[in-house]
Amino acid sequence: MSEPSSPDAEPRPAKNSSKSLFRRLTAFMQPNEPVDREGIKAVLEAAHERHVLDAEAYAMISGALDVADQTVADIMVPRSKMDMLDIERPLAEILPEIIETGHSRFPVFEDDRDNIVGILLAKDLLLSINNPSIDLRPLVRPAVFIPETKRLNVLLHDFRVSRNHLAIVVDEHGGISGLVSMEDVLEQIVGEIEDEYDEDAEKTIFQTGTNSWRAMGITEIDVFNETFHTHLPNDDYDTLGGWLAAELGRIPRRGDSINYEGLNITVVGADAKRALWLHIQHNRAAPPAPLNSSD
Repeated sequence: MSEPSSPDAEPRPAKNSSKSLFRRLTAFMQPNEPVDREGIKAVLEAAHERHVLDAEAYAMISGALDVADQTVADIMVPRSKMDMLDIERPLAEILPEIIETGHSRFPVFEDDRDNIVGILLAKDLLLSINNPSIDLRPLVRPAVFIPETKRLNVLLHDFRVSRNHLAIVVDEHGGISGLVSMEDVLEQIVGEIEDEYDEDAEKTIFQTGTNSWRAMGITEIDVFNETFHTHLPNDDYDTLGGWLAAELGRIPRRGDSINYEGLNITVVGADAKRALWLHIQHNRAAPPAPLNSSD
């Protein structure tokens, strides 16, 4: 039988304890512990360089730190790009818009776009889709309004507590300035969250309506030109996102928009490094049929 350990004996640390990881992260750093966020980032960067943290873990932890410094104004969808529904319009008229945009939640306004009366969940229409004369008012849920200056880490906590997934952003004068979703905040930490458009790895352009498409930022310029009969230069850039960044002179942000050869190209998804998803809308009366928009 083994002898009982002495009460004065020092207990062995657990093999996979969190302290063990911390020691590995700090063993090769300065003798002083980090005292601010920049110091923590320096530890993380050194850990990544020494392969203690892989690229994905490093990006996620760095993103979590950055969220504490960001505000709603940094990532919100601006008012001009918001897809909203008029509560006075019959369901038969707005249903095509709901299907085309593919959103699960819509701000609903009455009389004026600044007068948002609530949020409509697309799933709430499922039981009523066979009744096109239904009144939308009973289906509209209360909207959450937040200021532009709200920090993202605080907003994420509020989303989790309230179980809301969408908030309307107001400026200092109380006017509508945009909207932000829980997914928008999470993407600042974990990167782009894949949706149903990511099922086919080979396709990068998807038709979403009679005259609109959704394109990935990694779409090759040659593919884009062939699809839309455009002439984007491909000498210095390989992808649609790279070309857009050069045109803007900076990293594209959600809501950025540019017109080119009859196309309106709007960023609908972006992270800190690049444009991820773009909405393509033809300004021409009769757009050409994309070559890779069908299966």
